[in-house]
Amino acid sequence: MSTLADLTFTAFGEQVKVADMVGNLIGLAGLAFGWRRSVLTWPAQLLAGAVLISVFLGGQVPGLIGKQVIVVVTAIWGWTQWNRGRRDSGEIAVRFAGRRERILLIAATAAGTLAVAALFNAYPKLSWNPLLDAYIFTGTLAAMYAQARGWVEFWFAWIAVDVISVPYSYAHGYVFSALTFTIYFVLVVAGLASWWTKARTARTALPVEGVAA
Repeated sequence: MSTLADLTFTAFGEQVKVADMVGNLIGLAGLAFGWRRSVLTWPAQLLAGAVLISVFLGGQVPGLIGKQVIVVVTAIWGWTQWNRGRRDSGEIAVRFAGRRERILLIAATAAGTLAVAALFNAYPKLSWNPLLDAYIFTGTLAAMYAQARGWVEFWFAWIAVDVISVPYSYAHGYVFSALTFTIYFVLVVAGLASWWTKARTARTALPVEGVAA
C-alpha cells in the first residue's frame, strides 16, 4: 500500500494519486453492486476504504480518514446483515424507512456530528475543521447503516455526505476523488430509482421488513 500511495501522474494539468484513483474506482464498483442489491457491494466497499485510508494518511484530513475507517468497519457488519437477509428470503429486501426510523436516524446523525465535533475541538490537532470533519465522519456511518438495513433513504444520505466530502477532497489535492463525483451522482440516481421502484412494488404486494438488524 505504501508504494501505491506514493505513485502519482499528471492528467489535464492536475496531479492524480494512483491509490486515490484505484480506491475510488473500487468504490464505484461497490456503489454499482449496491444498486443491483448484490452482496458484493460490501467487500468492494471494504477494499475501497482500505485503499483510501492509505491515501489519506499523513494528509491532515482526519474527516476523510475517519470516513474510510467507518466504511471498512460498517462494510463488515453490512456484509453479515445482507448475507443473513439473503439466506432468509433468497434476496436482499429493500424498503422505505418508517417515520420513526427516519427521525431517529436524523437525530442520531445530528447528535453524533456535534459529539465528534466537540472531540475534535477538544483536540485541535485532530482536525483543521472540526464540524466539517465530524459531518463527513458521522454522515458516512448513517448512510452505511441505512444501506445495511435496506432502507431506500441511504441513497439520499450518501448524496448529503458527498456534497461536502467531494469539494473537501479536491481542496486537499485528492483530485480523482473529486472528479468521480459526477459518476457517483449518476450511479446514485440510478440506484435510488431502482430501490425506490423495488420498495414501492414490495410495499404494494406484501409488508416487507427489510434486512434484519
